Amino acid sequence: MKKLRKNVYMVCGFNTISLGTGRKEFHPKKPRPGLEQYIQEAGKGVIAQIPSASLVDECVISNFMAARFCRQGNLAALMPTIDPSLEFKPSTRVEGACGSGGLALYTGVKSVLAETADVVLALGVEVQNTVKAIYGADYLALAGHYATERKSGHAYFFPAKFSDRAGAYAQKYGRDRTRQAMAHWYVQAIEHARKCPKAQEHHNETKDLLAAGMTTPNPAAFVEELNFFDCSKVSDGASAILICSEEGLVRLGIPKEKAVLVRGIGQAQADLTKGPRDLTELTTSKEAVRKAVEMAGVAVKHLGVLEVHDCFTITGLLALEAIGVVPPGEAIDYVIAGKTRIGSELPTNCTGGLIGFGHPTGASGVRMAVDLWSQLTRQAGDCQANLAADRSLGLMVSMGGNDKTTSAVVVQQAS
Repeated sequence: MKKLRKNVYMVCGFNTISLGTGRKEFHPKKPRPGLEQYIQEAGKGVIAQIPSASLVDECVISNFMAARFCRQGNLAALMPTIDPSLEFKPSTRVEGACGSGGLALYTGVKSVLAETADVVLALGVEVQNTVKAIYGADYLALAGHYATERKSGHAYFFPAKFSDRAGAYAQKYGRDRTRQAMAHWYVQAIEHARKCPKAQEHHNETKDLLAAGMTTPNPAAFVEELNFFDCSKVSDGASAILICSEEGLVRLGIPKEKAVLVRGIGQAQADLTKGPRDLTELTTSKEAVRKAVEMAGVAVKHLGVLEVHDCFTITGLLALEAIGVVPPGEAIDYVIAGKTRIGSELPTNCTGGLIGFGHPTGASGVRMAVDLWSQLTRQAGDCQANLAADRSLGLMVSMGGNDKTTSAVVVQQAS
């Protein structure tokens, strides 16, 4: 794997609130921010941290399904609504299902490496609370191979897909222990989200989180191997960050210690028309991690903080194994022991992840990068992890579909 030919940095991240059920201000029948409002809020949140929006050379926006949820396409042309000086700047929209945000980061890094830009504004956005959940599930099913999978698929398409993964994992490694580990992942997600004011589950007041996570799945009402607490919620929100060259940082007047260095990137694409090779493994993410870690020239033992795509609790366990934190099947004991919590061995998803923070699909990958930047520059507030000197790297996995469409990985290091 080739090394990055020049230094690339990320800086000035911003997340909006992840809005949806669970937030006190959310009401399905009351007016809420729309697609354009979220784009503008996230974009302005970044621009406010630099001297002028005119210093941005290029924009990239990630989104999965605005054409269905919001009846709006051509999103790249909405970036100038952030600031008039962005008009006529190059702007690109990328899409890779739930991994769209990771592709935005990947695209921005490539633009800096290609020297077509020194400052790239990468922004992810999704507004999904515009339709009933059952219709939204159908829209989201387009992340799978619609022609061959949707007709025979479950009404709740992706919960069923990951229910199958949970069932296969439980059969292989033990049903009771798998359910316990998934419940502990849920507890961690909510406890971390309670520390983050912008998280969708920040207001969650459930007293016995473990009991909720241990709820027996009801296939008559939902799916066979997952309960509702195992799932990320329907979310609206946006996240943005700047991707810069060293020259770009100088132009912005930002010292390196406020930025993070991109040590490695990895992207993998599987065949959408074929099913997963192994339901108990995130094969595509594993390959993207291999590429990123090899490019970075580091080992998993150097990682101090993670952001993983836990669209469902089982995915959190599978992600730890795909990264190589633990061997196959051993994520169960690792999670139950609390080793992924803030203050423990390898803090993971410190603002709650997709289950706790929320999952505006096209924004989640960018949100992960923002949160890693906050962690590595020690600006994460109550969500801050203690990073040891020999474990100063962060790694994020942005995954699309059932891990068979898109996976993008970024390794970051404090400058």
